[in-house]
Amino acid sequence: MEKDFNSLKIDKGTALLPIGSVVTLDIVGQAVMIYGRKQKQANNESIWDYVACPYPQGHISDDTNVFFNHDQIKDVVFKGLETEGEIKVRKELERLMADNK
Repeated sequence: MEKDFNSLKIDKGTALLPIGSVVTLDIVGQAVMIYGRKQKQANNESIWDYVACPYPQGHISDDTNVFFNHDQIKDVVFKGLETEGEIKVRKELERLMADNK
């Protein structure tokens, strides 16, 4: 039981993570910070769940943007701020994406 109390794991859940969340991915060798959701990559028509930049460096250039989907998240290191406004924006994004399917 003590092992459970000392766990630092943050469940990624199924909903989109807030802006500012820091995650690790198998496709990148370092942590990244989410700064956009439901994004199109310039040369690609696909809509990705997230766009992120290297953490702790931040946005360096468009060449360092990382586009990925929720299911590619390996671990959540830090979950971004979740205000009432954030929750409303997230629900609206999810509603819009459901309408477009």
